[in-house]
Amino acid sequence: MIGKIIGALVGREINRRDGSGGFKGAAMGTIAAVALRRMGPLGLLIGGGYVAKKAYDRHRETQRG
Repeated sequence: MIGKIIGALVGREINRRDGSGGFKGAAMGTIAAVALRRMGPLGLLIGGGYVAKKAYDRHRETQRG
């Protein structure tokens, strides 16, 4: 379940970066979720770290103004 959530968040970040339609982000999120689950706990750690860094960067950007 956690892997699916992290995969969805990774897909959302990919979609935000590209700025195009939502299908590409959804497809990449699905692929990322499968890949992260295959990697086991290390994959969840990597995916979670990616999402956390993007959220931290976005937070710092809003603090600057």
